[in-house]
Parts: sequence; structure tokens; C-alpha cells
Amino acid sequence: MADRVYNFSAGPATLPVDVLEQASKDIVNFKETGIGLIEMSHRSKEFMAVAADTESMLRELMEIPDNYKVLFLQGGASSQFFMIPMNLLGTGKKATYLNTGTWAKKAIKEAKLFGDIDVAYSSEEQTFNRVPLKDDYTIDADSEYLYFVSNNTIYGTQFPSFPETEKDLIADMSSDILSRKIDVSKFGIIFAGAQKNMGPAGVTVVIIRDDLLDKAPANTPTMLNYKTHADKDSMFNTPPCFAIYGVGEVLKWLKQQGGVEAMEARNIAKAGLLYDCIDSSDYYRGHAEVTSRSLMNIPFNLPSADLEAKFIAEAAEVGLMGLKGHRSIGGCRASIYNAFPTEGVEKLIAFMKEFAAANKA
Repeated sequence: MADRVYNFSAGPATLPVDVLEQASKDIVNFKETGIGLIEMSHRSKEFMAVAADTESMLRELMEIPDNYKVLFLQGGASSQFFMIPMNLLGTGKKATYLNTGTWAKKAIKEAKLFGDIDVAYSSEEQTFNRVPLKDDYTIDADSEYLYFVSNNTIYGTQFPSFPETEKDLIADMSSDILSRKIDVSKFGIIFAGAQKNMGPAGVTVVIIRDDLLDKAPANTPTMLNYKTHADKDSMFNTPPCFAIYGVGEVLKWLKQQGGVEAMEARNIAKAGLLYDCIDSSDYYRGHAEVTSRSLMNIPFNLPSADLEAKFIAEAAEVGLMGLKGHRSIGGCRASIYNAFPTEGVEKLIAFMKEFAAANKA
């Protein structure tokens, strides 16, 4: 097998090698059953155990209270943009949204189909280079919930602390779930697509407080009603079996690394190395304001677009892949999720220093 490269892609993102190696065996012959994981029935006792163990491990690592359901859904995190307002709003109901990037903006567009949406904050005019402070917005007293995106992959911003409100907090944590300790009891719903920090693409995890399951209007389609899936333990229809398995294997790996608290310390250290490199140079420039910087996604620019293209091409030649920034802002971006190794960050920093020295005017 060719040497593995360092994968800085924003998602689907790098996974632990141990997980990939185990999956390569289980796809062919799952636990010596003589059948591959992706061909066995989702109703089999073997797969039911996989799903149960995955949920149990997630509950343990995130310290999820008993009055929350864990759902494994399909349709990507983008389907939650409409499922949330479809289940929680209705005629005459209102919700508050914070617009801090592309995914928040998309969620706002969908939510407006189902209720009165108040966009209480937007950093769009600043190219989404920051998240709000608590005094930057007010929440309408009639709002059912406050919706925000905890980490913005494209613009490299992240809420260092979460909004405080008596309203239900709804958070899209697709790109930073399990990267730092959180108090799940502060939220009504947390959801996340797996493909950035939890596993392979194909499953979206929804953590929802029990009382919210009964809020859906009577005309909510069966498959889009959270209660449908909660009542059947995510087995109402055939679930994304391999993706659920993959999440379970990543969770086992995460526990072996010391859990979420240990991973948070590692993430702070990794991001700190790269931000120090950017800040100590007049050649590189970060996109996000310092107080809003993400630990997961670090976009940066060089003196010109031509140099950025050269940087990305030459980095790929030495095994530093996926560094092209999102088309909406260009430049470069290093995504360094939980599974991304510290040595990959160190190699990128060394390359950045060499490139700057060789390409200064």
C-alpha cells in the first residue's frame, strides 16, 4: 500500500488508521460470522448489537442524560435544516437564528418555510469572520428556540462558549462534536453529520430531549417526524448500517485516546501550533478574528491567489492534501479534526516556513 498522505480535507475527513484497518476486515467477515458487515440484516442480532453499542458509547463519552434520545438518521445534516422547524414550529410560531456562515444561512432559508424566523445576528457583511458575543443580539421573547452553528468549517470560526438563554438551544455541531466537553443538558437538540469528526459519511446523529418529540404538527410526514425514529430506536426503516458501525469504531478509538477531555487538550495544542505559525509571519494571514478562531478548521491566505495555487500544488506533492480553501472565500484551509495527527500539523508548518522563504518577493 502506498504511504498515507496527510488529509486536511474539511469532510469527508481523515479517520483513524486503526478504524480503517478494522473496517477493512469487518466488511468482508464481521466477527467471524462468515458474512460481511455491509451485507448483514439490520435486524440481525449482530447489527442490533452494533447500533446499541454505538449509542451506549456516545452516551458515555458525551455524558448524555437519560431524558435524551439518540437518533441515527439519513439525509445528511442538511435535512435537519428543515426537520427541526418542521417538528418544532408551525403556524404563528417563531424561532431565532444566528447567521454565522453558509450552513446557518441555508438553515435559515429552510426554516422560513415553516415559521416566523428572526435573524438576530449576522456577520455576513464581514465575510463571516466572527461569531457573536452575548451582547451582539437579543432573542425574541416569543421564540421557541435559538439556533446556531457551533463551528463554521468554511470561515474557520467557532463559538468559544455557548449562548445562554432560557429558550431551547438547537446546535449544528457537525464539525466539532466530540472535540470538546459540553453540557448536553443545556440543549434541546444537538445534531451532527458524521463525516467530519465521527466517522464516514452517511449518518447524521441527532440528540434530542424527550419532551420535544411530541411537538410535531399533526401533518408532519412520518419519515420526517423525530418521534417515528425515537419510538423505533432508529430502526423504522433500514438505517445507514456501515456509517453507524463506523461511528461506533471511531468512538471506541476516542475512548482509547482518553475521551473527549483528552481530545480537547490535544485539539487546543494542535491548533495553537498552526495559529502561532500564521501569527508569527507577515506572509500568511488568518481569516477569522482571534476571539472567534476554530480549533477544527483554519483558513488562511497568502499574498496572492497565484501563490496560493502554487502553495496548494506543491504541498500536495509532499503529501499534504486537501488544503484548498472553500470556493466562497478561496485561499487555503487546514482542517485538523480529532483524528488528524499532530505530526501532520508539524509537517505543514515546516512546509509553510520553507515555502515563504522560497517565494518572498
